[in-house]
Amino acid sequence: MREGTSDDTLSTPEDFPADYNYGSGLASDWSSQASARLPEPEGNATVLNTTPDLAGIQALYLWEEGNAPAQTEVTRDGYDPAGFRPYVTAIPVREGTDVKGAVVLLAGGAFQARANYTDTLPTAAHLRELGFQTFIVDYRLRPYTQQEGAMDVARAVRFIRKNADAYGIDPDDIAVMGYSAGGIQAGEFFLNFDEDVLPTALDPEYVPDELDEVSAHASAAGMIYSFYGRLSVASMDADELRSGNLPPTFYCYGTEDPFYRQFEAQYDLMQDVGVLTKRIVLQDWPHGFGGDGGWVEDYAQWLEQVFAQNE
Repeated sequence: MREGTSDDTLSTPEDFPADYNYGSGLASDWSSQASARLPEPEGNATVLNTTPDLAGIQALYLWEEGNAPAQTEVTRDGYDPAGFRPYVTAIPVREGTDVKGAVVLLAGGAFQARANYTDTLPTAAHLRELGFQTFIVDYRLRPYTQQEGAMDVARAVRFIRKNADAYGIDPDDIAVMGYSAGGIQAGEFFLNFDEDVLPTALDPEYVPDELDEVSAHASAAGMIYSFYGRLSVASMDADELRSGNLPPTFYCYGTEDPFYRQFEAQYDLMQDVGVLTKRIVLQDWPHGFGGDGGWVEDYAQWLEQVFAQNE
């Protein structure tokens, strides 16, 4: 447990396009922009038909048009339009930066929104300075299920692994982290839809493509004011957590978070389950601080240690 700090919180980098301006990165400065939607891909650019471009931020649809694994039919607009196509936004390291791995980021928002401008963008901006290729996934929200969202996460991991050489990473050095509901979504992926689980397990009518031949293996998990479980309820099922073959997991949360006791209880249980864990607890900090609080560089150092074990 330690005092949180904003001393190294990163404001919007000067090379970010205006549409990716998230402000100061300080939780105290958050505004209505917090729930704004990230720019969508141009045209029909997808992870299957487009070459990675490391010259700047690149947004790509995760699934080919009309071929996304689904159980849910959405006919009404909500936070996303009825015809929403999930996508990934790749934010590469600065030119000349030594690349240490890749991180997939999932924003929170109670599965009703995605707080990318407070959660994922500030963290991605910071991590890229530290040598990590970053990928923000705009996963499907309610009324879609967590299972459908987990398939979006798996698709992003497959894309990154297939293009590991282009991104300058070891294909095993991929992490998935999430904030609040985004962490729960990450947990759904790790527990049930990673490795070699195919989209056809969710939707038998899905037509597989070449990306499905790539493993959706990720080597590290990040739970930022979040946990493995369901919305508002941490899993305390040791058998479930053990059978998930979970990777090393990083926790960060504040003592004033309403879920504080659940975070503490699951962290303790993870020791019994045998999952390698690290935690940072911020004294007097509440739920929802995004990349603020002084934890990002600790997370980056921890990732380096975890990825080193893949060598």
